[in-house]
Amino acid sequence: MSWNIDFRDKRPLYEQLVSAIEGDIISGVLSPDEMLPSVRSLATDLSINPNTIQKAYRQLEIEGYTYSVPGRGSFVKNSEGVRDMKKKEILQDLMDLVKKAKELGITDSEMIDVIKEEGKK
Repeated sequence: MSWNIDFRDKRPLYEQLVSAIEGDIISGVLSPDEMLPSVRSLATDLSINPNTIQKAYRQLEIEGYTYSVPGRGSFVKNSEGVRDMKKKEILQDLMDLVKKAKELGITDSEMIDVIKEEGKK
């Protein structure tokens, strides 16, 4: 695993780690039932406190991305259910943004142009 932590990023370290692992789970880089690195080894690799790693792993489990097996470690849950959950969450966020944009007078065509332009990247 090559997750990077940016110490200049304003987000807490555990949030950066959660985001990186979520991305790898959703994209399929991490397979269902694949074991995550141990807290100690990842803390050593990233040069951060093991409690930060533990907090990130706990958050991933709360959000439904992983499960833990006492004495063995943390493992990736089936990503299809997670992908569907994340897709619904993003679509809801998008609908909220569309409402706000309309309130500000942004037209449908302006929003579509932005989406098309972003899709080209």
